[in-house]
Amino acid sequence: MTFSAAQLSDKMNAYLSTMPYMREPKGLYTPIEYVLSLGGKRIRPILMLLAYHLYKEDVDSILSQAAGIETYHNYTLLHDDLMDRADMRRNKPTVHKVWDDNTAILSGDAMLVLAYQLMGNCPERYLKKVMDIFTQTALEICEGQQWDVEFETRNDVTVPEYIEMIRLKTSVLLAAALKIGAVLGDAPTEDTQKLYDFGIKMGLAFQLQDDFLDVYGDPKVFGKNIGGDILCNKKTFMLINALSLANEEQKAELERWISNTDFCPEEKIKAVTELYNQIGIGRVCEEKINEYYAEGLSLLESVSLPAEKKEELRTFVCHLMNRKV
Repeated sequence: MTFSAAQLSDKMNAYLSTMPYMREPKGLYTPIEYVLSLGGKRIRPILMLLAYHLYKEDVDSILSQAAGIETYHNYTLLHDDLMDRADMRRNKPTVHKVWDDNTAILSGDAMLVLAYQLMGNCPERYLKKVMDIFTQTALEICEGQQWDVEFETRNDVTVPEYIEMIRLKTSVLLAAALKIGAVLGDAPTEDTQKLYDFGIKMGLAFQLQDDFLDVYGDPKVFGKNIGGDILCNKKTFMLINALSLANEEQKAELERWISNTDFCPEEKIKAVTELYNQIGIGRVCEEKINEYYAEGLSLLESVSLPAEKKEELRTFVCHLMNRKV
Protein backbone atom coordinates (compact mmCIF):
# COMPACT_ATOMS: atom_id res chain seq x y z
CA MET A 1 0.00 0.00 0.00
CA THR A 2 1.23 3.49 -0.87
CA PHE A 3 0.73 6.36 1.56
CA SER A 4 0.58 10.06 0.75
CA ALA A 5 2.25 12.70 2.91
CA ALA A 6 -1.21 13.77 4.12
CA GLN A 7 -2.04 10.22 5.20
CA LEU A 8 1.30 9.94 6.99
CA SER A 9 0.59 13.23 8.76
CA ASP A 10 -2.75 11.83 9.96
CA LYS A 11 -1.00 8.70 11.21
CA MET A 12 1.56 10.79 13.05
CA ASN A 13 -1.02 13.02 14.72
CA ALA A 14 -3.09 10.00 15.75
CA TYR A 15 -0.03 8.34 17.25
CA LEU A 16 1.01 11.47 19.14
CA SER A 17 -2.51 11.91 20.51
CA THR A 18 -2.40 8.45 22.10
CA MET A 19 0.98 8.84 23.78
CA PRO A 20 0.48 8.32 27.54
CA TYR A 21 1.32 11.27 29.77
CA MET A 22 -0.67 10.10 32.78
CA ARG A 23 2.36 9.83 35.03
CA GLU A 24 2.93 12.03 38.03
CA PRO A 25 3.84 14.79 38.64
CA LYS A 26 1.36 16.50 36.36
CA GLY A 27 3.45 19.68 36.55
CA LEU A 28 6.13 17.92 34.51
CA TYR A 29 4.01 16.10 31.93
CA THR A 30 1.11 18.48 31.28
CA PRO A 31 3.37 21.08 29.60
CA ILE A 32 4.75 18.32 27.32
CA GLU A 33 1.24 17.33 26.32
CA TYR A 34 0.48 21.01 25.74
CA VAL A 35 3.50 21.52 23.46
CA LEU A 36 2.78 18.46 21.31
CA SER A 37 -0.91 19.41 21.05
CA LEU A 38 -0.07 22.76 19.43
CA GLY A 39 0.23 20.99 16.08
CA GLY A 40 2.57 22.19 13.38
CA LYS A 41 3.36 20.72 9.99
CA ARG A 42 5.05 17.57 11.37
CA ILE A 43 7.66 18.02 8.66
CA ARG A 44 10.40 15.93 10.29
CA PRO A 45 8.39 12.82 11.11
CA ILE A 46 6.72 12.92 7.69
CA LEU A 47 10.16 13.07 6.04
CA MET A 48 11.26 10.08 8.12
CA LEU A 49 8.15 8.08 7.18
CA LEU A 50 8.46 9.04 3.50
CA ALA A 51 12.14 8.00 3.41
CA TYR A 52 11.26 4.66 5.04
CA HIS A 53 8.32 4.22 2.66
CA LEU A 54 10.67 4.43 -0.31
CA TYR A 55 11.91 0.96 0.69
CA LYS A 56 9.23 -0.61 2.91
CA GLU A 57 5.45 -0.35 3.28
CA ASP A 58 4.87 -1.03 7.00
CA VAL A 59 5.25 2.59 8.15
CA ASP A 60 3.41 1.87 11.41
CA SER A 61 6.49 -0.01 12.60
CA ILE A 62 8.56 3.21 12.85
CA LEU A 63 5.95 5.56 14.31
CA SER A 64 7.88 5.48 17.60
CA GLN A 65 11.03 6.83 15.93
CA ALA A 66 8.99 9.42 14.01
CA ALA A 67 7.39 10.50 17.29
CA GLY A 68 10.88 10.64 18.79
CA ILE A 69 12.13 13.12 16.22
CA GLU A 70 8.97 15.25 16.56
CA THR A 71 9.29 15.23 20.35
CA TYR A 72 12.93 16.25 20.04
CA HIS A 73 12.07 19.05 17.61
CA ASN A 74 9.43 20.43 19.94
CA TYR A 75 11.84 20.21 22.87
CA THR A 76 14.23 22.49 20.96
CA LEU A 77 11.39 24.93 20.26
CA LEU A 78 10.40 24.97 23.93
CA HIS A 79 13.93 25.86 25.03
CA ASP A 80 14.41 28.29 22.11
CA ASP A 81 11.26 30.14 23.17
CA LEU A 82 12.61 30.44 26.68
CA MET A 83 16.00 31.69 25.49
CA ASP A 84 14.35 34.18 23.13
CA ARG A 85 11.72 35.22 25.72
CA ALA A 86 9.08 34.51 23.05
CA ASP A 87 5.48 34.96 24.17
CA MET A 88 3.72 32.99 21.42
CA ARG A 89 4.25 29.77 19.48
CA ARG A 90 1.73 28.71 16.80
CA ASN A 91 -0.62 31.44 18.01
CA LYS A 92 -0.67 30.03 21.55
CA PRO A 93 1.22 31.21 24.67
CA THR A 94 4.59 29.52 25.14
CA VAL A 95 5.23 27.15 28.04
CA HIS A 96 7.20 29.64 30.13
CA LYS A 97 4.31 32.09 29.78
CA VAL A 98 1.59 29.57 30.68
CA TRP A 99 3.67 28.13 33.53
CA ASP A 100 7.12 29.56 34.36
CA ASP A 101 10.81 29.38 33.38
CA ASN A 102 11.64 26.46 35.66
CA THR A 103 8.79 24.40 34.24
CA ALA A 104 9.95 25.15 30.70
CA ILE A 105 13.48 24.00 31.53
CA LEU A 106 12.47 20.81 33.34
CA SER A 107 9.66 19.76 30.98
CA GLY A 108 12.02 20.43 28.07
CA ASP A 109 14.63 18.19 29.66
CA ALA A 110 12.01 15.46 30.10
CA MET A 111 11.04 15.81 26.42
CA LEU A 112 14.65 15.20 25.44
CA VAL A 113 14.72 12.00 27.51
CA LEU A 114 11.37 10.89 26.06
CA ALA A 115 12.69 11.56 22.54
CA TYR A 116 15.63 9.25 23.21
CA GLN A 117 13.32 6.56 24.59
CA LEU A 118 11.10 6.73 21.54
CA MET A 119 14.02 6.77 19.11
CA GLY A 120 15.71 3.83 20.83
CA ASN A 121 12.58 1.70 20.59
CA CYS A 122 13.76 -0.02 17.41
CA PRO A 123 15.10 -3.48 16.53
CA GLU A 124 18.55 -4.23 17.94
CA ARG A 125 20.17 -4.48 14.50
CA TYR A 126 19.40 -0.79 13.81
CA LEU A 127 19.92 0.59 17.30
CA LYS A 128 23.54 1.75 17.20
CA LYS A 129 23.33 3.27 13.74
CA VAL A 130 20.06 5.10 14.50
CA MET A 131 21.22 6.39 17.88
CA ASP A 132 24.60 7.50 16.48
CA ILE A 133 22.81 9.62 13.86
CA PHE A 134 20.36 11.01 16.40
CA THR A 135 22.97 11.81 19.04
CA GLN A 136 25.33 13.51 16.59
CA THR A 137 22.42 15.55 15.27
CA ALA A 138 21.33 16.62 18.76
CA LEU A 139 24.86 17.80 19.53
CA GLU A 140 25.12 19.70 16.24
CA ILE A 141 21.84 21.50 16.91
CA CYS A 142 23.25 22.70 20.24
CA GLU A 143 26.30 23.99 18.35
CA GLY A 144 24.07 25.80 15.86
CA GLN A 145 22.04 27.40 18.63
CA GLN A 146 25.20 28.62 20.35
CA TRP A 147 26.49 30.14 17.11
CA ASP A 148 23.12 31.88 16.66
CA VAL A 149 23.36 33.33 20.16
CA GLU A 150 26.94 34.52 19.61
CA PHE A 151 26.04 36.13 16.29
CA GLU A 152 23.66 38.47 18.12
CA THR A 153 26.60 40.37 19.60
CA ARG A 154 28.90 40.19 16.58
CA ASN A 155 29.01 42.63 13.67
CA ASP A 156 31.53 40.67 11.60
CA VAL A 157 29.50 37.53 10.81
CA THR A 158 30.34 36.18 7.34
CA VAL A 159 28.05 34.41 4.87
CA PRO A 160 29.91 31.05 5.26
CA GLU A 161 29.55 31.31 9.04
CA TYR A 162 25.84 31.99 8.70
CA ILE A 163 25.32 29.09 6.28
CA GLU A 164 27.13 26.77 8.69
CA MET A 165 24.97 28.02 11.57
CA ILE A 166 21.69 27.32 9.74
CA ARG A 167 23.04 23.96 8.55
CA LEU A 168 23.55 23.01 12.19
CA LYS A 169 20.46 24.65 13.64
CA THR A 170 17.93 23.73 10.92
CA SER A 171 19.20 21.40 8.20
CA VAL A 172 20.73 18.55 10.18
CA LEU A 173 17.45 17.54 11.82
CA LEU A 174 15.66 17.36 8.46
CA ALA A 175 18.59 15.37 7.09
CA ALA A 176 18.68 13.04 10.11
CA ALA A 177 14.94 12.35 9.78
CA LEU A 178 15.47 11.21 6.19
CA LYS A 179 18.59 9.19 6.97
CA ILE A 180 17.08 7.40 9.97
CA GLY A 181 14.00 6.54 7.93
CA ALA A 182 16.21 5.15 5.18
CA VAL A 183 18.34 3.16 7.64
CA LEU A 184 15.25 1.61 9.20
CA GLY A 185 14.01 0.83 5.68
CA ASP A 186 17.24 -1.11 4.91
CA ALA A 187 18.18 1.33 2.16
CA PRO A 188 21.61 0.96 0.53
CA THR A 189 24.29 2.97 2.37
CA GLU A 190 24.81 5.22 -0.64
CA ASP A 191 21.10 6.07 -0.71
CA THR A 192 21.00 6.90 3.00
CA GLN A 193 23.83 9.40 2.50
CA LYS A 194 22.21 10.95 -0.58
CA LEU A 195 18.94 11.37 1.30
CA TYR A 196 20.84 12.97 4.18
CA ASP A 197 22.58 15.39 1.80
CA PHE A 198 19.22 16.08 0.12
CA GLY A 199 17.86 17.06 3.54
CA ILE A 200 20.81 19.38 4.17
CA LYS A 201 20.32 21.24 0.88
CA MET A 202 16.57 21.54 1.33
CA GLY A 203 17.02 22.73 4.90
CA LEU A 204 19.36 25.49 3.74
CA ALA A 205 16.92 26.50 1.00
CA PHE A 206 14.04 26.41 3.48
CA GLN A 207 15.81 28.65 6.02
CA LEU A 208 16.99 31.16 3.41
CA GLN A 209 13.44 31.30 2.06
CA ASP A 210 12.30 32.10 5.61
CA ASP A 211 14.84 34.95 5.71
CA PHE A 212 13.54 36.20 2.36
CA LEU A 213 9.87 36.01 3.33
CA ASP A 214 10.52 37.91 6.55
CA VAL A 215 11.32 40.88 4.32
CA TYR A 216 9.27 40.30 1.18
CA GLY A 217 6.53 37.89 2.24
CA ASP A 218 2.79 38.42 2.46
CA PRO A 219 1.86 38.31 6.18
CA LYS A 220 -1.37 36.44 5.38
CA VAL A 221 0.57 33.70 3.58
CA PHE A 222 3.74 33.83 5.69
CA GLY A 223 1.74 33.40 8.89
CA LYS A 224 3.42 36.20 10.83
CA ASN A 225 4.21 39.87 10.48
CA ILE A 226 7.09 40.70 8.16
CA GLY A 227 10.13 42.69 9.24
CA GLY A 228 10.78 40.94 12.53
CA ASP A 229 14.39 40.13 11.60
CA ILE A 230 14.96 43.75 10.56
CA LEU A 231 13.60 45.13 13.83
CA CYS A 232 15.89 42.97 15.98
CA ASN A 233 18.95 43.30 13.67
CA LYS A 234 19.09 39.52 13.24
CA LYS A 235 22.20 38.45 11.33
CA THR A 236 20.41 36.85 8.41
CA PHE A 237 21.68 36.03 4.93
CA MET A 238 19.95 39.23 3.82
CA LEU A 239 21.62 41.58 6.32
CA ILE A 240 25.08 40.01 6.09
CA ASN A 241 25.08 40.29 2.29
CA ALA A 242 23.66 43.81 2.41
CA LEU A 243 26.50 44.99 4.65
CA SER A 244 29.02 43.26 2.39
CA LEU A 245 27.66 44.51 -0.96
CA ALA A 246 26.54 48.03 0.00
CA ASN A 247 28.43 51.10 -1.13
CA GLU A 248 29.79 53.44 1.55
CA GLU A 249 26.65 55.56 1.73
CA GLN A 250 24.30 52.55 1.88
CA LYS A 251 26.44 50.81 4.48
CA ALA A 252 26.49 53.92 6.68
CA GLU A 253 22.70 54.14 6.45
CA LEU A 254 22.29 50.45 7.30
CA GLU A 255 24.65 50.75 10.27
CA ARG A 256 22.73 53.81 11.48
CA TRP A 257 19.51 51.81 11.57
CA ILE A 258 21.26 48.86 13.25
CA SER A 259 22.70 51.02 16.03
CA ASN A 260 19.61 53.19 16.50
CA THR A 261 17.63 52.14 19.61
CA ASP A 262 14.92 54.80 19.29
CA PHE A 263 12.94 54.28 16.09
CA CYS A 264 9.47 53.80 14.63
CA PRO A 265 9.20 50.08 13.67
CA GLU A 266 7.33 50.73 10.42
CA GLU A 267 9.86 53.37 9.42
CA LYS A 268 12.82 51.09 10.09
CA ILE A 269 11.31 48.19 8.15
CA LYS A 270 10.53 50.46 5.19
CA ALA A 271 13.99 52.10 5.19
CA VAL A 272 15.98 48.86 5.47
CA THR A 273 13.82 47.14 2.87
CA GLU A 274 14.44 50.04 0.49
CA LEU A 275 18.19 49.67 1.06
CA TYR A 276 17.89 45.94 0.32
CA ASN A 277 16.08 46.83 -2.91
CA GLN A 278 18.81 49.28 -3.92
CA ILE A 279 21.57 46.75 -3.23
CA GLY A 280 19.69 43.88 -4.91
CA ILE A 281 19.65 41.62 -1.86
CA GLY A 282 16.34 39.97 -2.76
CA ARG A 283 17.79 38.69 -6.02
CA VAL A 284 20.99 37.48 -4.31
CA CYS A 285 18.93 35.54 -1.77
CA GLU A 286 16.58 34.05 -4.36
CA GLU A 287 19.53 32.87 -6.45
CA LYS A 288 21.05 31.08 -3.45
CA ILE A 289 17.68 29.50 -2.56
CA ASN A 290 17.30 28.24 -6.13
CA GLU A 291 20.85 26.90 -6.08
CA TYR A 292 20.32 24.83 -2.92
CA TYR A 293 16.87 23.71 -4.10
CA ALA A 294 18.23 22.48 -7.43
CA GLU A 295 21.15 20.71 -5.75
CA GLY A 296 18.73 19.00 -3.37
CA LEU A 297 16.45 17.76 -6.15
CA SER A 298 19.47 16.49 -8.05
CA LEU A 299 20.53 14.44 -5.03
CA LEU A 300 17.03 12.99 -4.71
CA GLU A 301 17.01 12.09 -8.40
CA SER A 302 20.29 10.21 -7.93
CA VAL A 303 18.82 7.91 -5.27
CA SER A 304 18.74 4.39 -6.74
CA LEU A 305 14.98 4.04 -7.09
CA PRO A 306 12.54 4.61 -9.97
CA ALA A 307 11.32 8.20 -10.25
CA GLU A 308 7.73 7.23 -9.42
CA LYS A 309 8.83 5.79 -6.06
CA LYS A 310 10.33 9.15 -5.09
CA GLU A 311 7.47 11.29 -6.38
CA GLU A 312 5.61 11.67 -3.07
CA LEU A 313 8.77 12.80 -1.26
CA ARG A 314 9.60 15.21 -4.07
CA THR A 315 6.03 16.58 -4.08
CA PHE A 316 6.06 17.05 -0.30
CA VAL A 317 9.28 19.08 -0.42
CA CYS A 318 8.05 21.14 -3.40
CA HIS A 319 4.93 22.08 -1.44
CA LEU A 320 7.05 23.05 1.58
CA MET A 321 9.02 25.39 -0.64
CA ASN A 322 5.88 26.63 -2.43
CA ARG A 323 7.26 25.40 -5.74
CA LYS A 324 5.49 23.84 -8.69
CA VAL A 325 5.65 20.07 -8.65
